[in-house]
Amino acid sequence: METPLKQKLTDDLRKAQKDRDECRLSVIRMALAAIHNAEITKRASLEETDVLGIVAKEAKQRRESIEAFNQGNRPELAAREKAELLILQEYLPAQVSREEVVEAAKQAIQETGACSLKDKGKVMGKLIPQLKGKAEGQLINAVVTELLS
Repeated sequence: METPLKQKLTDDLRKAQKDRDECRLSVIRMALAAIHNAEITKRASLEETDVLGIVAKEAKQRRESIEAFNQGNRPELAAREKAELLILQEYLPAQVSREEVVEAAKQAIQETGACSLKDKGKVMGKLIPQLKGKAEGQLINAVVTELLS
């Protein structure tokens, strides 16, 4: 049984093939290949959150590439990565704001009883699965560190 996101990617792959949309086709193929490799590694089909995590990881790689290409003065490559990132973002849930991450972090801190940076692992362990795909890990980490300091 395929997850809804994986099924949507597969359906959109077929549509991109029919429309001869090379950029979309390439991005979706890459995402499906990453999902397939993860399934092989796990030796089982993935849960929806795992598929979402893989798409989020692909998007993160594009963001990092955009930054690197901009620093290397390669605007044409950065533009291609931006186009790919926009396609990947269609498959991710809406990103939550910093304020929403702060609220979720405060709740996680309260639930875990964390009181110092030593308890950061407990809080992150609770928060990461909750915000997976909705917020970047760097943002979550920064908020939790700020609140526990």
